[in-house]
Amino acid sequence: MSGGKVHLAIQGAVASVTFDRPQARNAMTWAMYERLGQICDQLQADASVRVATFRGAGGEAFVAGTDIEQFTAFNSGEDGVAYEQQIDQCIQKLEMLPMPTVAVVEGWAIGGGLAIATACDFRIATPASRFGVPIARTLGNCLSVANLARLGAVFGIPRVKRMLMLAEVLVADEALDCGFLLQVCEADEIDAALAALCERLASLAPVTQGVTKEGLRRLVSQNLPADEDLIRRCYGSDDFREGVAAFVGKRKPVWLVNPTPTFQTVGG
Repeated sequence: MSGGKVHLAIQGAVASVTFDRPQARNAMTWAMYERLGQICDQLQADASVRVATFRGAGGEAFVAGTDIEQFTAFNSGEDGVAYEQQIDQCIQKLEMLPMPTVAVVEGWAIGGGLAIATACDFRIATPASRFGVPIARTLGNCLSVANLARLGAVFGIPRVKRMLMLAEVLVADEALDCGFLLQVCEADEIDAALAALCERLASLAPVTQGVTKEGLRRLVSQNLPADEDLIRRCYGSDDFREGVAAFVGKRKPVWLVNPTPTFQTVGG
């Protein structure tokens, strides 16, 4: 597994963050998540930045999830709980940036990549872009309740069920129709579209923008139920271990026959 980088460049009022691991479709390593958190801390304290953009290197993917090989070191459900907490903290830092944020999606935005794009305020994409969390087909893990809430707020619960329970990957036109994407444009036009959007965002009242996005964030994230029991069960399951082994072994997973789980009723 070769390590990738997350770069930050600031030009005028616009900060540009690039996920740079194109040989692995910009799949995130632990170090890349850590660096993204550090960049968010830096941007949080920089009042000169009016817009922040996030983009994958190479033109073929935004971020194709978390690097699955890292999961081979997991030994129990507690490792999954710690991982989901780490991801939630990183995504929350991105979500809480005071300035408008824009994800530029060229190609795949999958799993953790979809979570990063969803945490941004606006998203523009090319027609070839794809969006999903096909873990029911690939890995057999789960998302935190916080990430489920974010996805549900922008896609709607029926589409989230399709992405997670049917392992469907949505095309750009459907993501545009449901409001997840602000704009779809050809690859050779996306730079101009991004520049125009950044210029427009930077010209508007920053306090209004900041308090609006924070108010909306609070609406989505308030009173989230506990989820450690769900995460622990999934990451501690034989299915998860099979999913990781199958991915590393480059074969199709064989899901096991497990007892139907019984969950405590939460929220009536």
